[in-house]
Amino acid sequence: MNLSLEFPDPKKSESLSLARRAGLDAAIARLQASMQEPDSPIRAIRHQPATEGQFEDIPAAVPPDLSKVLNNRGIARLYTHQAECYQQISAGRHVVVVTPTASGKTLCYNLPVLDRILREPEARAMYLFPTKALSEDQLHEFHGMVEAMGSGIRAFTYDGDTPPDARKQIRERANVVLTNPDMLHTGILPHHTKWAKLFENLRYIVIDELHYYRGVYGSHLANVIRRLKRICAFYGATPQFVCCSATIANPRPLAESLTGEQFHLVDNNGAPTGEKYFVFYNPPVVNRQLGIRRGYLNETRRIATELVTRGQQTLVFANNRLATEILLTYLKDSCARPPAHPDSVRGYRGGYLPRERRDIERGLRDGDIRCVVATNALELGIDIGSLDVVVMAGYPGTIASTWQRAGRAGRRMTTSLSMLVASSAPLDQYIVEHPEYFFEGSPEHAHINPDNLEILINHLKCAAFELPVKDGEPFGPRPAGELCRFLEEIGLLHHSAGAWHWTSDTYPADAISLRSVSSDNFIVIDQTNEEKVIAEVAFPAALTELHEKAIYLHEARQYQVEKMDYDQRKAWVRHVECDYFTDAIDYTQVKILETFESQPAAEARVAHGEVRVNRQIVGFKKIKFYTMENIGAGALSLPEQEMHTTSYYLHFTPEFLARLPHLAPTDRLNALTGLGNAFRTVAALLLMCDPRDLGVALTEEFGQPVAGFEPNLHLYDNYPGGIGQSAPLFQMTPQLLAGARDLIAHCPCESGCPSCTGPAGETGEGAKQAGLDILRLLLAAEEGTSEISGQHG
Repeated sequence: MNLSLEFPDPKKSESLSLARRAGLDAAIARLQASMQEPDSPIRAIRHQPATEGQFEDIPAAVPPDLSKVLNNRGIARLYTHQAECYQQISAGRHVVVVTPTASGKTLCYNLPVLDRILREPEARAMYLFPTKALSEDQLHEFHGMVEAMGSGIRAFTYDGDTPPDARKQIRERANVVLTNPDMLHTGILPHHTKWAKLFENLRYIVIDELHYYRGVYGSHLANVIRRLKRICAFYGATPQFVCCSATIANPRPLAESLTGEQFHLVDNNGAPTGEKYFVFYNPPVVNRQLGIRRGYLNETRRIATELVTRGQQTLVFANNRLATEILLTYLKDSCARPPAHPDSVRGYRGGYLPRERRDIERGLRDGDIRCVVATNALELGIDIGSLDVVVMAGYPGTIASTWQRAGRAGRRMTTSLSMLVASSAPLDQYIVEHPEYFFEGSPEHAHINPDNLEILINHLKCAAFELPVKDGEPFGPRPAGELCRFLEEIGLLHHSAGAWHWTSDTYPADAISLRSVSSDNFIVIDQTNEEKVIAEVAFPAALTELHEKAIYLHEARQYQVEKMDYDQRKAWVRHVECDYFTDAIDYTQVKILETFESQPAAEARVAHGEVRVNRQIVGFKKIKFYTMENIGAGALSLPEQEMHTTSYYLHFTPEFLARLPHLAPTDRLNALTGLGNAFRTVAALLLMCDPRDLGVALTEEFGQPVAGFEPNLHLYDNYPGGIGQSAPLFQMTPQLLAGARDLIAHCPCESGCPSCTGPAGETGEGAKQAGLDILRLLLAAEEGTSEISGQHG
């Protein structure tokens, strides 16, 4: 079925806003009518009516100059959650505020901070944002209020882009320093003596976008905060924490885990909301036997093109850099004809240079840019003005992230539309066919594991570099003495006068990245005419995107990688015109180092433990735009990457496999590969995590010559050191097995498809049934029986 969004052409006499509203109303009416048709791709439409705001008077304690500025900016009264924050912070409590996107969270911390500095001019505050772009955006907002007051309050960003000659002035003069955890970790804490004035007078630490700090990044930040509090105590300061978060299931526990303090939760949103429509769209099936649907990127392109050409300012989210650039290429092609214009369509992602990103943000606010294709870089609270529609190409991975993206539309109290276009991935298909799970379910918990030994000991090194660690002093959950003795044994610490002192000539913070295995970005140099830097690429992504002969996509232009210098972290590219992009092929090997727990399941075993993951990029495919045909390949030999982490795994013995005599050895391996796809989907739902947090690998262990091979199917934590997901998964083995069986058995395809075990072309035509046979054996053991019921049913 072809969904066509029939918009009326705006009349020349209508204002632009009325035309946009009329076009949006027509789009929503067409979608509602389409849902009533047989085999409609519209799986759900949810309507959220507009709501009135709830207000309280500006507290009398707010200084008159500040009250006057608020009035002049149209804020005669505060939203109830803003007023509650002011009261609780004024009372000295640590506060975490959780309200939806565009609900005025910034004023929740700016108001008490400005209030305090006006009363106490020497007071200092530190704002932590996860990205540089958000720091710049919030600095603009803060400066607006300060300038309106005519105050001498000084605020500056301090990050990697800050000029060296400005840094001394910031350290000495700034009342408010806006920075990010990475800069705090490497550029501020190790040099705290230069920041003495800040730390002596530090009254507030603001952590914005709290929900962003989950997994390994959050675990690192918790240890950075431990170091920060330690230095504050040294200078005699005990700052208050103010945290802001989008909707997650556990905001207060997360804030308390990150900071080690007790928090007051503010979650009674008083902000008004505009009318919102949320649509789930599942591309039509084109081959029922193979379970193949129309490509979700092409469907996203078609929907977004119609919206843009009918006047709707549209934000398209893709889940990775490659999908972003492919969609951008498609949309620029589609908008090459009037009334649209290809220059009105732009991309936005982390690799773009800061000036490019600022231009795009300004173009969105001004209305010059009609469509942006973005990664999650625009998911955070950067002000991009009033958008009509958000289209998501694929499920973002979590309920919380999906709502965060949807909240980017209608930020000016207007009617807005959000559409989720599902891919064929199993999790996408589960969500789009079970909309109640999304609309009625709780958002995910954000988990961190700050006491992960690898992370903890790395930050203990940094702490000892910053200040000697006293005997009996805790770092984390227990005294640091035992770990300090270990660091002494490897020549990094020395015990003297009741404290552990740093003795190495190394600089520990520089070797520890908060976000990834390596802290070094690759720079991309265009040598088409004269050499110029056009982008930065994070280390893990560079291995798949900047290998020699890769097609690197940037703003829908194709560049061929001529040379990659791995040691210098540089890649040289040349602009080319081609009709394909490249996709890297990797090989992953997992080695079990230690088993923590295990239990039998039939003749197989389920277990979890510590593993070593070795990953290498071994080749690449050439994929044609639009048709997605594989039109060529090449071999590569890049350095192998090693990671220690934790894994949940199933070990299949020869005795277990012998109970499947009807399956050839190849069919068994295909079935296990298909089960890995299904297990990751179900595990992500059980753990309420992003599927990308879990890696899947099938490895073979060869036993005695007579016994043959013994495969292990791994679901491993996709972060160094692990983030604590394998242990709960081990406890949930029955639910995992039953969920995988239900996912595969209820899929309408005949022999496996992308929505269950994977495409039949990749896993073999018998993978679906063979996977069900293996699951029946495992579940029969869980239920205390040993029969395969309906082995071929």
